[in-house]
Amino acid sequence: MERYRRQLMLHGFTGEHQRKLKDSTALIAGIGGLGGTAAIYLAVAGIGKMVFAHYGNLTLSNMNRQILMKHEWIGSSRVVQAQKTIGEINPDVEVEIFDGRISGDNIGDFLDGVQITLSARPNFNERRILNAACVGRDIPMVEAAMNGMEGYLFNIVPHVTPCLNCLYPEDDPEWEELGFPVLGAVSGILGCLMSIETIKLLTGYGKPLYSEMLAFNTMNMDFRKLKTWKDAQCTVCGADQTRT
Repeated sequence: MERYRRQLMLHGFTGEHQRKLKDSTALIAGIGGLGGTAAIYLAVAGIGKMVFAHYGNLTLSNMNRQILMKHEWIGSSRVVQAQKTIGEINPDVEVEIFDGRISGDNIGDFLDGVQITLSARPNFNERRILNAACVGRDIPMVEAAMNGMEGYLFNIVPHVTPCLNCLYPEDDPEWEELGFPVLGAVSGILGCLMSIETIKLLTGYGKPLYSEMLAFNTMNMDFRKLKTWKDAQCTVCGADQTRT
């Protein structure tokens, strides 16, 4: 409790909130600029367990944004190195790792025992698999993405909020997984915000984003909240036909 003494000074944040966080497991799908930052702040806040799902080895071009990594680790598995870093930061946090892409065949393995998912993969396919699986299993998901100086964030709470497919029913045909610009500080901002929303959803502390999207442009420091609506014809969460 001494480790978390300063956050326990937050108005209304009690030992019960801290215990809920300690008893929680989060799947972080993607531990790059967004997910890696979120993982650090969930670890120092005292989450009990995290599951990292990320494919591939660390490259030099990753180093402008992946703060879990070190230069000498280039060429090594990102999830292995991320697990090592978290263990050095807070050894009380358990970390399970999967070095691979998320698919319809393995998503069940990723979600077993998970109370929340953080969606930070840089492609539509894996995000849509996560969205459908979390809606089907009643698991909340924090959805966030960035491009250049811009970013967005919203929460998907099954039976309560719109899902990813409600807002983005079609993929952008011109999108390339590694073809968008990244300023590390922008992805870091978004990762921090993801960790805050995750803590609120897991513990019941504060007011998470419900049926709202936080959108921002750091080029001119424009931050705004946009109301979102369920799509009555959504092929993923269409069973919930109420407007929220």
